[in-house]
Amino acid sequence: MINNDVLRSIRFMLDLSDAKVVEITHLVDPDFPIEKADIPALLKKDDEDGAVACSDRLLANFLDGLILYFRGPSDTQAPRPVESRITNNLVLKKLRVAFQLKDVDMHEIMQAAGFPLTKPEMTALFRQPGHKHYRPCGDQILRNFLKGLTLRFRGDKQAVAPQGVISDLSLE
Repeated sequence: MINNDVLRSIRFMLDLSDAKVVEITHLVDPDFPIEKADIPALLKKDDEDGAVACSDRLLANFLDGLILYFRGPSDTQAPRPVESRITNNLVLKKLRVAFQLKDVDMHEIMQAAGFPLTKPEMTALFRQPGHKHYRPCGDQILRNFLKGLTLRFRGDKQAVAPQGVISDLSLE
């Protein structure tokens, strides 16, 4: 899935301001080169003038920042290095950690999005890439997960998103 779509969906889901996106990103690396003025270009659709691609490093910093924002820093573990390559599986893992989701929660979220997964299908998404039962997370799964997570956070009444957020998540 395109990094900009992930960033746009999470921002809508949590109703984050541009300044809050920058603040969350800076939780991991205060020297990361991003400012409030950079955010609108990252949120534009690919075909819009002035659209800027969201790098893997930026998305990784933002997702790690979400973990720190919601869970706080870990006293028992040293900070992990920021990933240089983001995959859909990694986005799914980081969101699961940030929101402290259990297996039951993950299944409820996918069910709410109208895209139920079995327990083996779900656990295969969280395995290491070298494992024989590893399954890459496709765009459709991640889109539906983000859609279900948005329904969980914003509720059915507020789940109507601006053009290009949840409408991109539909499976037309």
